[in-house]
Amino acid sequence: MSAVRPAHFPPVREGAPLVVFDFDHTLYDGDSGSHLFAWLIKRSWWRMALALLIAPVAGPMVAWLPTRRRGISAFVWIGTVGLSRARGLDAMIDRYVALHTAQIRARLLPIALDVLHRHRVQGDRVVVATGAPPELARAILAFVAHEDVPVVGTLVGPRLGALAARRHCHSDMKMTMLREVGFDAPVEIAYSDSSADLPLLKAARAPVVVNPKAGRVDMFRRVLPPGTPILNWGCPGRAGDPVAPAEL
Repeated sequence: MSAVRPAHFPPVREGAPLVVFDFDHTLYDGDSGSHLFAWLIKRSWWRMALALLIAPVAGPMVAWLPTRRRGISAFVWIGTVGLSRARGLDAMIDRYVALHTAQIRARLLPIALDVLHRHRVQGDRVVVATGAPPELARAILAFVAHEDVPVVGTLVGPRLGALAARRHCHSDMKMTMLREVGFDAPVEIAYSDSSADLPLLKAARAPVVVNPKAGRVDMFRRVLPPGTPILNWGCPGRAGDPVAPAEL
């Protein structure tokens, strides 16, 4: 991915506010990790058969927060049998992004990228925190969107001849992992679609809900400060007040 030249922005100014973006359904229309691991599984018939076999158990686990990490790990394991190190997955991620550039570019949300650019032009301290593997979001942003923004994401490690999620960058753990890598200043603005990111949104001085599921809007209005923006950045099938590029 180093052949792609990132966009140039002013350096982060001293004392700049910390701005945190989620990735899936915030900058990217969909679940980027699911798209990656579906591709990894579809590489061979036996991976597909095994995924179908475990889906009745692992699928509901992914949908339920307390068991989500275990459910995701099961599918990650199937997709990565034969890989024993995280850098092997990084190489597969780079290949996946290179092979699917057009499709990925179509899923990046232009309004979201405009907001990201605005913060970087202002010299804000911007970081993407995602439940996907960090190399995936990093590669998409660098190769497709020409962005070099820092990314914190789910860490994987060896397990039974494959890889599995070792630390899932999700819910409270997302805040922990941000602090561990030096993003320990108070969060000024946080952008996310997900109720799993309530710890992040509640920690932010100015939370912004973007592209939420329609069934979650009332909950966000109830638990977040009055007047919290609930916006739609052009993500089909999601709720929120529509935002046009000219409004940014």
